Amino acid sequence: MADFGLPQARRRLVLVASKGLRVALPSGTTPCGWYEAIAHLIPTMPDSQLLPKQQQALEKFLAGNAPTPLLIERVGGRKLPKYKPGSQPANTILRSHFTDHKGCNRSKFADLWLPDGTVKSLSIQGVARLQGFPSWYEFPNETATAGSIIGYSVPPSFAAQLFMSAQSVLQGAIA
Repeated sequence: MADFGLPQARRRLVLVASKGLRVALPSGTTPCGWYEAIAHLIPTMPDSQLLPKQQQALEKFLAGNAPTPLLIERVGGRKLPKYKPGSQPANTILRSHFTDHKGCNRSKFADLWLPDGTVKSLSIQGVARLQGFPSWYEFPNETATAGSIIGYSVPPSFAAQLFMSAQSVLQGAIA
């Protein structure tokens, strides 16, 4: 998705089938990092504190790198790093990040560490922007429900790009 202007590392398989027409994926845009996509929302996000393992990951990262905004996950797989510099896309956003092992709401699933030492809890609005939802989209109040919508969705901005690409090919075929 980073190749289509979304600040996330999620890879998707997109199959486009047509009879007699060649419909291709839209041309990619310049990738952006997660920080650029949500910097304007950070002041409105709730304050947080790093967990001990998050603090260890932060110290390990800072030992070999200059301070930069970091997205530090509290949940997720074990294969990808739990912290991402602001210039990189975020890890894949999954529905499971928003619920615990019992299916209950998980209100904190990622934190943002800023070079001034401020720590913020990533909000639903922030995650929605990382997934390509427009700022006007309203989510349900329940975290698990909002997380399901976000985690299961095809990023709306990518779907729009794909639709516009297919529409232009179809309009050219009709003309």
